[in-house]
Amino acid sequence: MKLKKNKTMLLMSSYPPRQCGIATFSNDIVNSVKLVFGKSLPIEVCALQKKENQFEYDPDVHFMLNVASINDYRLLAEKINNRDDIGMVCVEHEFGLFEGDYGDYLLSFLLAVNKPVATVFHTVLPGPNDKLKKIVQAIIDLSNKIVVLTKKSQEILMQDYDCLESKLRVIPHGTHMVLWDQKEKIKKDFHYSDKIVLSTFGLISANKNIETVLHALPNVIAKHPEVIYLVIGKTHPEVLNKEGEKYRTMLVETTKELKIENNVIFIDEFLDLKELLNYLIMSDIYLFSSKDPNQAVSGTFAYAMSCGCAIISTPIAHAKEDLNSGIGILLKEFDKPNEFQEAILELVENKEKRLEMSQNGYALTHETTWENIAIKYGFLFAEVTENKKNLKLNFPRIKLNHIKELTTEYGMLQFSNFSQPDFSSGYTLDDNARALINLIMYYNSSKDADVLSLVSIYLNFVAGIQRDDGKFDNYKDLNLDLTSQNELVNLEDSNGRALWSLGYTLSNHNLLPYVLVEQAQKVWDKAVFHVDSVTSPRAIAYTLKGLYHYYTVNPEEKIKNNIIQLADKLLNHYHINSDENWCWYEDYMTYVNNVLPEAMMYGFLATGDLKYKKIALITFDFLLSHYFMKGEFSVISNRGWFVKGKKKNAYGEQPIEVATTIITLHLFYEVTGNVKYKNQLNMAFSWFLGNNHLNQIIYNPVNGASYDGLEEKNVNINQGAESTLCFFKAQMIMDKYKNEDVYRYSETAGIFAI
Repeated sequence: MKLKKNKTMLLMSSYPPRQCGIATFSNDIVNSVKLVFGKSLPIEVCALQKKENQFEYDPDVHFMLNVASINDYRLLAEKINNRDDIGMVCVEHEFGLFEGDYGDYLLSFLLAVNKPVATVFHTVLPGPNDKLKKIVQAIIDLSNKIVVLTKKSQEILMQDYDCLESKLRVIPHGTHMVLWDQKEKIKKDFHYSDKIVLSTFGLISANKNIETVLHALPNVIAKHPEVIYLVIGKTHPEVLNKEGEKYRTMLVETTKELKIENNVIFIDEFLDLKELLNYLIMSDIYLFSSKDPNQAVSGTFAYAMSCGCAIISTPIAHAKEDLNSGIGILLKEFDKPNEFQEAILELVENKEKRLEMSQNGYALTHETTWENIAIKYGFLFAEVTENKKNLKLNFPRIKLNHIKELTTEYGMLQFSNFSQPDFSSGYTLDDNARALINLIMYYNSSKDADVLSLVSIYLNFVAGIQRDDGKFDNYKDLNLDLTSQNELVNLEDSNGRALWSLGYTLSNHNLLPYVLVEQAQKVWDKAVFHVDSVTSPRAIAYTLKGLYHYYTVNPEEKIKNNIIQLADKLLNHYHINSDENWCWYEDYMTYVNNVLPEAMMYGFLATGDLKYKKIALITFDFLLSHYFMKGEFSVISNRGWFVKGKKKNAYGEQPIEVATTIITLHLFYEVTGNVKYKNQLNMAFSWFLGNNHLNQIIYNPVNGASYDGLEEKNVNINQGAESTLCFFKAQMIMDKYKNEDVYRYSETAGIFAI
């Protein structure tokens, strides 16, 4: 069926270079929708301004509206009606943006436009008078969907304005993704390493109530002279036009009267995003002092939390909803310097508590990163237009940043705390063997000579953990000493991975420097003697993969016999454990299940024996029947293995299982040419991009890492070696398919699929 032309989302809002919070918000939406959906969801802007030709805009702005002219609202609607390609108008609503009583000029536009409309209420006022209630109700009636940024706003619209819950969507304020380990580095760059940094940012106005914080600081600074307070932002343009710098001048004079001027720094600039985020990342405590009890949401509050600041806030709705005791301190009242003083002292004097709050807030805001918010707006767009089948997710750029961060001169570290490498976790053969394969694979396509230094590090680790008898240990600590774990766990799987990595290395002997090939050959020659003794199914599979790769360039009869021997062992496991309703090699499915049918297929490729191909296809299709169900994709949970005759557990999905599914689907598609494997491959990769039960990305676009797991209600945002390497390999495979039309929205499942 021919797909309809991609429809455009039109965002109606203030927009940069206008300096206001809604303009910044809208710019972030535009950028994130482009990043996540690319050309499949075109987005344009109608810029709101007080008079004609007030600003010079970038090419995103296709329309402008003079909000003071009521006739222009109707004329704008007519222009939009004449555009067949506009699928939805998204109105960013704030009462100060539109002229008239409570901004009722907007109604002229809504009555005239014949496109679906989603209205985003940034402020929802409780207890409205009759006039306000009628205007808001009219906006609700004339909109197809209503978006609010907090649950409290949703409650108010339902209770005070009689809005139907079915019409409402809660989409939180977006946040920018930053790396956790940058705080001390940025502090050092600003020469604040010895300081405890407090900050407030945003366009300055009396409503910010910053003087309350200033009056709280003298006693804090007297006890802790290392405390500094950054007041970041220009005076609000509307305030500047009406009263100039009166409020800022008052704040500066107050610092002098209180004798704290050396500890309070005013940064009178409208900062670009990178500068702003740097200030927030290095802030230990963020102070939110607004005195407006009706302020529904604060972008500054959200940004500060996502940058790892402990928060102290007055009780606006946003803070009451998000600020629990594990993230910060919620004050009881709006204008009490003593409350601020006590809260600041509590966090200044308790570094451990402050750090815990920072970590908790940082982790919580993953759900609201702009990439995830873009997905929510994409779903909203798909819901109200007839353009669902044309919506697809963009392919993220391959990055080695986190792989390099995890790699020391000795090897790849095992775990990370968020994005910060955890040196105490030490090293494993498992991760370094994976890294060896992946970086050779990457070098094969990129020919980036710098990658060879990483390949050498990983190969050295594999060689260095080999025992004299040719077998391998798995675990080393930071000092490269073997740990007690090697005596407590079965090392067969790790030995199989080592042989797989060596076989893959040697299969690329024409690509790699001779010194690396020679080193790998020596390690291989010692290790290959033990292939006869392998018994566990996964160890058999890993070993068989290594033998296959080696055999492609060294077609020795002995190696072929080893492959047959291992493939028959795996076949025997299948015959013992399978029955009519359970076509599998064991009585349960555990981890990395795909490697078993994958190894069987390699057995066929090496020998040409169709019995291996037959069982490979039967078992892989059986596995896929439990991964792809009713248009959704979910792998085996690490909460509990999938036992024969039992129900499969939900949630607790790990990137390694998704990535190995992609790896095996790619192989089976190449061998069979069956398009169903390609379709499933694309859907599996879209799991990383947001096609999962939380509709959240499972990768870090800043450093190229993968998060460690998808839980029932959250993403585990630690970024360990296993997850990152698996995502990296999946990306390299998908790079072959990225220009194809692959990540489409499934109307029946409500998710992205073929």
